[in-house]
Amino acid sequence: MECSLLHTFLKVTDSINPVLTCVPTYLTLRELLWKGEKFYLLSTSLQNVKLNVPKGYQVTGVFMKNWDLLDEHGACTSDQDCEDAYRVCKMLDIPFHQISYVKEYWHEVFSNLVKEYEMGRTPNPDIMCNKNIKFKYLLQFAVEMLGADAMATGHYARTSQHDEEVFQNKPTGITEDSCNNHCKDAVKLLQAADTKKDQTFFLSQISQHALRHTIFPLGALRKNVVKELAAEAGFHHVLKRKESMGICFIGERNFENFILEYLEPRPGNFVSIEDGKVMGTHKGWFLFTLGQRARIGGQRDAWFVVDKEINTGDVFVAPGTTHPALYRNSLQIDPVHWIAQDAPLELLRDRVMQCSFRFQHQMPLVLCQLIFNPDDTVWVTLANPVRAATPGQFAVLYKDQECLGSGKIKELGPSIYMLQQGEGAELARPRRLT
Repeated sequence: MECSLLHTFLKVTDSINPVLTCVPTYLTLRELLWKGEKFYLLSTSLQNVKLNVPKGYQVTGVFMKNWDLLDEHGACTSDQDCEDAYRVCKMLDIPFHQISYVKEYWHEVFSNLVKEYEMGRTPNPDIMCNKNIKFKYLLQFAVEMLGADAMATGHYARTSQHDEEVFQNKPTGITEDSCNNHCKDAVKLLQAADTKKDQTFFLSQISQHALRHTIFPLGALRKNVVKELAAEAGFHHVLKRKESMGICFIGERNFENFILEYLEPRPGNFVSIEDGKVMGTHKGWFLFTLGQRARIGGQRDAWFVVDKEINTGDVFVAPGTTHPALYRNSLQIDPVHWIAQDAPLELLRDRVMQCSFRFQHQMPLVLCQLIFNPDDTVWVTLANPVRAATPGQFAVLYKDQECLGSGKIKELGPSIYMLQQGEGAELARPRRLT
């Protein structure tokens, strides 16, 4: 997760026109210790060392802050992040600047997060932050204010185009809406060489326009190699920082205390899915997501959330972390955001397609079948049941190494427990609609 961003803006000499043009790169602090690593990779490119990047880049560091500490009482490490970013820039002898998108983040990411929780869903702010802040406002700022040609980020991901092709796609005057007129062959978003660190999941909602003007320098490298490069560069102060696992840009918090600063408590009951017995009480259904352990007073055994009913405030629970009520093999997702802008030809032609699916960053890919509905929603039938899929999360779709895009989970099929009880059999077999 991210608490802040460090960006670098590079200038590269045009071989045809000697005028310097800005090439922005931002370095995500998803893991705080990565700051130095990414800066080092870019700085070595100045000398054409280790990475085959043309010489001539001039780098400017920019720290981006998206959360205002005055908004709440938690603790965020943004001040320390900013200091670390400044130290890296000073070590590299490059300019350092700060930029704020606090207002944009509040309106386009955080407000949506609160609304989603209030409606009983489980949002993913990291995906929305990439879509609405980093690959929208940041790219717009780089192009319009700095005259940038391209943006390079620190995500572990790859694309189907070579770096030199990115600089041929001049962003000036090209908008996301007009990309169809300029993009004959869509650029593919591909998984990183280091599959354990692959971050295409978090990039599954970015536009084709943004992808065409983005470079991922770390996509072909493994994390241990990147850390070695950072150590060689002397960025020990950031290598010592532990990885941040909090909400995007907000940092690590006690979730219950944090969300109750924005939503009023709405007490309800924990109800057993097996016999309807009231097991205890809670402060609000929005404090729980499917698969989460429900800490119910007086219960010796572990109970887990399997469903929620916001009209009554009931949170349904089941005993044991592998209870069949936690597992489902079908779900419906909202219209998919396709990275290539259009759905795959196979799906458009046949209305059915085989691919792979995940709804959490590091969960193993699951084979699935997509059924394209007339309203552009998609039914997903899974080869194997998955645990704790939840409305509001993103179903991210893959075909081999390519990340096709994603859509929010709209509705869940019946749980395995319901099927065992003879309920929901019709929903368990999504049909091709005509």
